[in-house]
Amino acid sequence: MDTAAVLLSGGMDSATLLRYVRERLGVAEVHALSFYYGQKHARELDAARHQAESAGVASHRLVDLSFFADLIAGASALTRGGATVPDLSDLDDAARLQPSTYVPNRNMVLLALAAAYAEGHGVRDVFYGAQAQDEYGYWDCTVDFVRGINDVLGLNRRNAVTVHAPFAGRSKADVLRIGLELGVDYAQTWSCYRGEARPCGTCPSCAERKKAFCALGIEDPLARLT
Repeated sequence: MDTAAVLLSGGMDSATLLRYVRERLGVAEVHALSFYYGQKHARELDAARHQAESAGVASHRLVDLSFFADLIAGASALTRGGATVPDLSDLDDAARLQPSTYVPNRNMVLLALAAAYAEGHGVRDVFYGAQAQDEYGYWDCTVDFVRGINDVLGLNRRNAVTVHAPFAGRSKADVLRIGLELGVDYAQTWSCYRGEARPCGTCPSCAERKKAFCALGIEDPLARLT
């Protein structure tokens, strides 16, 4: 594998994945793709720019999908016009199966665009940072989803692109451990769904992040902001 495209949101998992592809897999030419899909904030995208530069990617493209928030009519708490982002503690077992922070078909859309970019640039492999959340879940971050999307992409008759999600079966603590080994600067990542001046510490993503750092017995560098 000489080249690859990586979906880079700027969160913990995608920042780790970028270094994993560059250094653990030894891919020399990495193209990073970040997407603005109408999120309520752009803190992650600022972090993505830093991570792309730090990793020395061949290219980093920010794709404007700002219309997406209007297309899904505020169906996600993460996008413009959506409901208030909940605390993880406010979600019961049923809500945790697919919380209001799920963005309808986001990963399918982003991976389809990444596959188009890859095929157009002669790249055969696309990576995204799906990870097995401990406390809640999204169907489009599962091993079954990755298998299904590759079944569809495999119908390509000439230049099939393959989607890889090497962290899909791993916990966030596992991902963090890998990232620390690779020297990821987690002070330059952003996880909080609320995107204010400081991480809230209580939204689903913050709670997962906090649990990962606690599991490894180390301090989150962003905790100094709280």
